[in-house]
Amino acid sequence: MKQNALILVRGGGDLATGTIHRLWSAGLRVLVLETAHPAAIRRQVSLCEAVYEGETTVEGLRAVRIDTLEQAPTVWAQNAVPVLIDPAGSCVAQAKPDVLVDAILAKKNLGTTRDMAPLTIALGPGFTAGQDVDVVVETKRGHRLGRIIREGAAIPNTGIPGVIGGYGKERVIHAQTEGIFQDVRKIGDLVEAGEIIAQIRTPEGKSFPITTQIGGILRGLLRSGYPVTPGFKVADVDPRREELSNCFLISDKSRCIAGSVLELVCAQLWN
Repeated sequence: MKQNALILVRGGGDLATGTIHRLWSAGLRVLVLETAHPAAIRRQVSLCEAVYEGETTVEGLRAVRIDTLEQAPTVWAQNAVPVLIDPAGSCVAQAKPDVLVDAILAKKNLGTTRDMAPLTIALGPGFTAGQDVDVVVETKRGHRLGRIIREGAAIPNTGIPGVIGGYGKERVIHAQTEGIFQDVRKIGDLVEAGEIIAQIRTPEGKSFPITTQIGGILRGLLRSGYPVTPGFKVADVDPRREELSNCFLISDKSRCIAGSVLELVCAQLWN
């Protein structure tokens, strides 16, 4: 296997974090590129929180925000993962990654091209394998989750969340109006249906309450102070009340996808 191979991952949300954690656990060097204002709601398991906090830790993996690519080796020497604010991927040519993984999960291609690395991988819909990237990994829950696609695309985005504990769209909460998001409850709190968990301060100065549709554990919640628009995802309720630890653990879905990425990376580096 190539020594000191570099895997560049665009995105540091919860699904991306599962892949980053798996690659790091396998002893690979990983560089994460993020936006200046990440919008993850499962913040306890999203390495992009390092952008705001300077550093964060998920299941033993420490991520550290860096300001320049030249600072990355110092972080790698600490057995940590560097996170660089570079949403456009401007550093890719200089970094010369062996593998690039687009894990932004934007449901569309935000600028990843096949010439960015010897192997390019995209997670989820919005990419065509063999055109935009070399390989696509399926991200939709179900029988095809984690499947490696070498020709064609992933299942198109349905806009309907996967079912957990018998609930799908009911467990995910979206903003109903424009404004600044302000939390009322915290990730890990037990909530009941109809409970106010946050509010949106509208441009007119009014307060618009955000309520739950089902009871359970507040597994995901947008960071306070984030500007939102109608339809913006702001929270996630897990109906499985007995599984509080899930708020702080990488999900089964994320780990399944991560296994497929690691398989592709290992095959590339061994060859």
